[in-house]
Amino acid sequence: QVQLVESGGGLVQAGGSLRLSCTASGSIRSINVMGWYRQAPGKQRELVATMSSGAYTNYADSVKGRFTISRENAKNTVYLQMNSLKPEDTAVYYCNADRVLTTRGYSSGYWGQGTQVTGSS
Repeated sequence: QVQLVESGGGLVQAGGSLRLSCTASGSIRSINVMGWYRQAPGKQRELVATMSSGAYTNYADSVKGRFTISRENAKNTVYLQMNSLKPEDTAVYYCNADRVLTTRGYSSGYWGQGTQVTGSS
């Protein structure tokens, strides 16, 4: 069983910064892709940023230049540094792990419980 635990959300004024962390635990041998998604009230969940174990990154256009994703593979941890936050960044942010190799083989689709990020105007 793989579990993801996020931390670091909160309330910040527009223009401020926050750093989210997510650590995966369980019988994990490796994780191919870790990333962040977000869901605002009344909207669908959307990709924010992902990073492969080989450091390939993918960002939503709306966060390019403001958010930075990073990983510590040895710790099964992914971070999201969010700078220049805007009110429209307000959402619940979810950590995701995909193509996870455990002692039972590969599996995908693991999600954290979500952490609230609120950018006040």
